[in-house]
Amino acid sequence: MSEDLILVENLVKHFPTRQGLVKAIDGISFSIKSGETFGLVGESGSGKSTTGYVLVGLYSATSGAIYVKGERIRENVRHRPMSLKKEIQMVFQDPGSSLNPRRNIRQIIELPLRAIGYSKNETESKIVELLRVVDLREEYLERYPRELGGGEKQIVAVARAFATNPSFIVLDEPTSALDVSMQARIMNLLIRYQKDLGLSYLFITHNLSLMRNVASRVAIMYLGKICEIASSSEFFINPLHPYTKMLLSSIPVITREEERLKPKKIKAVGEIPSPVNVPPGCSFHPRCAERMAICQKEDPIVREITKGHFVRCHLYDCRTGCDAHTEIAT
Repeated sequence: MSEDLILVENLVKHFPTRQGLVKAIDGISFSIKSGETFGLVGESGSGKSTTGYVLVGLYSATSGAIYVKGERIRENVRHRPMSLKKEIQMVFQDPGSSLNPRRNIRQIIELPLRAIGYSKNETESKIVELLRVVDLREEYLERYPRELGGGEKQIVAVARAFATNPSFIVLDEPTSALDVSMQARIMNLLIRYQKDLGLSYLFITHNLSLMRNVASRVAIMYLGKICEIASSSEFFINPLHPYTKMLLSSIPVITREEERLKPKKIKAVGEIPSPVNVPPGCSFHPRCAERMAICQKEDPIVREITKGHFVRCHLYDCRTGCDAHTEIAT
């Protein structure tokens, strides 16, 4: 049996709008191994959160395939068997909107347990166990989300995700709105639980410094497509795609050693375009300092440059010739 827990093949999600077709996800492929934290990084509007929503079944895919433990699944959660719903859970970016304000914490955690068939007695003991796991006192059970701080709400959301004993959790920027101490508390909780139970995570974020410490592999996403995939160590030492280099060069550092490891400063040109009006050819070429004539005409394909290191860029495409920079576009 494959060691891949999750396999995504040529996944597409388009949204029809009055302005045109929004290409939120435009043909991406990747895999996540059992027990792995796979990072998905990109600017706002890159499609990374939409990818998570399709994996958990909140959105149906336009086309493509998703496999869990080697078995192809239906994208829409309503059509998935309960056994699969238990396996895949999600922690959203904003716990204030993902927790029902009319339910107390006991009811919020109880709901998924009752949905998968726990009895009343089993539910009560499981809720107490989950609170212990996430380091919350039992008195929190009778409180409502409005009575909790932002970090405490997110901890409740994590406990709810743990409730069904999943094998895979999508983490959609779970610490982005929290202070540093609460970020550390939640990350330590996620890492500890992952080690104890062998969980796999899709960690969606724009925080590259955080990704460096938690992910074993990283994918960079831009305008619905994946630009680069590499192991975390390789990614920070040897970035290939100009967009990856641009992101890494913008990370703030506090030591000379960290500054030395950063790519040469690359000035970010413009903002990410609208997914309704994706530029022709390589979608990054209007912002790329290394663009060539071919970049405006042809969308590059993904190539494996070294083992496990994939990039989608004409700079590494043999069709552009040996001296690729002779065709720099103006």
